[in-house]
Amino acid sequence: MILVGLGLGALGLLLWAANAFSRATVASLKSLLAWVVALGGLALGTMLLLTGRGATAVAAAVFLGPLAWTWWKEAQGKPSKTRPDQIKRGKMGRAEALEVLGLTDPVSDADVRAAWVQLMRVAHPDGGGSHGLAARVNQARDVLLKGR
Repeated sequence: MILVGLGLGALGLLLWAANAFSRATVASLKSLLAWVVALGGLALGTMLLLTGRGATAVAAAVFLGPLAWTWWKEAQGKPSKTRPDQIKRGKMGRAEALEVLGLTDPVSDADVRAAWVQLMRVAHPDGGGSHGLAARVNQARDVLLKGR
């Protein structure tokens, strides 16, 4: 009877974790994975030291330390200016809209639509882009098509 209770408790915990996972953002999942890897590495290093394999622990730290340090510094650094989610927001002029879509004056409605379709294939969140980048491409299209 105790095993059934433990099994139901474990099943409930698993369902709760699956529900939380399905609602989590990508950033929080990355953070969780980083913590799991870091704690796992610390636990492994501790176990190696406690079992008399200190040289192996030191060798692993020497080889994997710089990689971990680089990842940590990148996570602490400022975001790159070229990241799609850092695109500036606000009013867009005709010149900026042409630049976003990669067009030059004079431009026809068909040219604008063709450039928009091509860019949205990569800018759309479903195609690997971001909401901010897709919004900026849409805004450029609107400025050029509605500005006539």
